[in-house]
Amino acid sequence: MNSYEWILYAGIAVWSGLGLYLALLAHKQAGLSRRIKQLARLMEDER
Repeated sequence: MNSYEWILYAGIAVWSGLGLYLALLAHKQAGLSRRIKQLARLMEDER
């Protein structure tokens, strides 16, 4: 395997890892948004 192939595979690995990390952050952010909305509704009901 020459150096070009190593660089190509390393780039694919980096971009794949970055994509998975961003997907994980988006998933966690969606969960937090749902919890904040739920908390806001509960606080509205207590008034």
